[in-house]
Amino acid sequence: MFYRESGQFKTTYKADQQIFAVAQDRYAILLVLAIAFLVIPFVASDYTFQAILIPFVIMSLGAIGLNILVGYCGQISLGTAAFMAVGAYAAYNFQSRFEGMPLPISLLGGGLVAMVFGVIFGLPSLRIRGLYLAVATLAAQFFVDWLTTRAAWVTNNSSSGSVSAGTLSIAGWKIDTPMEKYLLCLIILCLLGLAAKNLVRSAIGREWMAMRDMDVAASVIGIRPVYAKLSAFAVSSFIVGIAGALWGFVHLGAWEPAAFSLDRSFQLLFMVIIGGLGSIVGGIFGAGFFILLPLVLNQIPHWLGLPLSTATATYLEHMIFGALIVFFLIVEPHGLAKLWATARQKLRVWPFPH
Repeated sequence: MFYRESGQFKTTYKADQQIFAVAQDRYAILLVLAIAFLVIPFVASDYTFQAILIPFVIMSLGAIGLNILVGYCGQISLGTAAFMAVGAYAAYNFQSRFEGMPLPISLLGGGLVAMVFGVIFGLPSLRIRGLYLAVATLAAQFFVDWLTTRAAWVTNNSSSGSVSAGTLSIAGWKIDTPMEKYLLCLIILCLLGLAAKNLVRSAIGREWMAMRDMDVAASVIGIRPVYAKLSAFAVSSFIVGIAGALWGFVHLGAWEPAAFSLDRSFQLLFMVIIGGLGSIVGGIFGAGFFILLPLVLNQIPHWLGLPLSTATATYLEHMIFGALIVFFLIVEPHGLAKLWATARQKLRVWPFPH
């Protein structure tokens, strides 16, 4: 009843095309943002920021970037961690080689370099698709692993490939506490998430979805496959590159190539699948699911009084993840975002069945 649209009239095309067309949705998102910006920073502990909130926000950003490529354009990619690594190492080089470079410029530069890499490794998508494209993007992972361990200039002559980020500051404001790092990541997530949402609602977003649904028919009606596919790789890699830079600079502080291994690519892909393909909010749902579920699984044995070892709990966690991925692929391919949309639709017509 509280979700009814009675009395909400749209008299202009602009009003009809709002991101949150229902007033209750706008109130809900404002409430969520108010809690995220005004409540959580004052009630969460340093451990909560470092172990849960910061990884959740950064992984949400990475999942949104990957969802643009996989969910909206239908181009499967297994090289996401490679583009994250490119963004992180590029931002590190900007910071270390250009003294006094502002942090936002370094992050932006890391995203742009990752975008170039994404376009280069997206070129095979013009000729191949499906699993063949997945293997082609997988080549990016091995190439970046080789680059970060063999090319000394990438890591500023570090023999092991490990690097350390310097002091984070923006316009003289030092970002050194977990709360400040969380707010920085949250602001970037909101800005890039809003930009991604507007992109998928625009003409280029419709071209991506046309290529996803049937690329041959899309090219027949005048959509340019080269522009559509490569632009999806570019936007996706840009967002993922910034997420990688934040992962290195804000979350880890110091990292080595193993921080962006192939496992990270699979984690992000599973986040997109469980959260919901073709949904911006699905990336956030998937990241939250992946960050929170291990914490819950680790506590269940203690709640039940079961003496499980750490190794056994880890195996159970992987088994449950795999089972849930299969479940969502079979029962609800559009993931948690679709379940949320279905619940909202039922609220709109409640108490009527349809």
